[in-house]
Amino acid sequence: MATGGRMATATEILILTQWFSPAYPVGAFAYSHGLEWAIDAGHVTTAKHINAWITEVMCHGAGWNDSLFLAAAYHADSCELPEVDATARAFCASADRLKETHLQGAAFCGITAKVWATDVQGLTYPVAAGRAARLQGLPLDLTTQVYLQAFLANLVAAAMRLVPLGQTDGQRIIRDLSPLCTRIAQDSSNASLDDLASTAFLADIAAMKHETQYSRIFRT
Repeated sequence: MATGGRMATATEILILTQWFSPAYPVGAFAYSHGLEWAIDAGHVTTAKHINAWITEVMCHGAGWNDSLFLAAAYHADSCELPEVDATARAFCASADRLKETHLQGAAFCGITAKVWATDVQGLTYPVAAGRAARLQGLPLDLTTQVYLQAFLANLVAAAMRLVPLGQTDGQRIIRDLSPLCTRIAQDSSNASLDDLASTAFLADIAAMKHETQYSRIFRT
């Protein structure tokens, strides 16, 4: 696989698929990114709705911004990293979103530091992923693509449990949206934190509403 001007090695691909697989203990399955409230409120009820919701989040919300934070962390010196992480926290639209990136980041740092002896700690999830990829010499473009596909696959998995959405429809959505991962990774590689933006307003409102939802399965 060509990435960032060179061919990624099989070892690099396998490391990234391990980091962002459901088996990696960051607890991603516990978070719906506000999708649970949207489904409960009746805004998202079909496979078509799920596809549209995730597309907006990927292109105009956390998907785009996380790609920028990941890239900034990848390029940052140690002294610059805290500022990147502080900005990532500031861009969380709700307490639930902050909890999501903080707890997943802490879990990712903990297991990655132990398994790969990588000096990452106390970072939000995309910042931790970018920093760990830099320290392991993994390609930025490929890291971003796999990170984003794991993000969208987790949202689809949440929808499978909540809509309910069939497994076949869920896999079709992942297939159809995976090209977005490549496009966003390419666009973000030529961008900076000056390009941070979020217009996925309903997703942000959903995350806020979820904090006071009477009955819920997911943490966010």
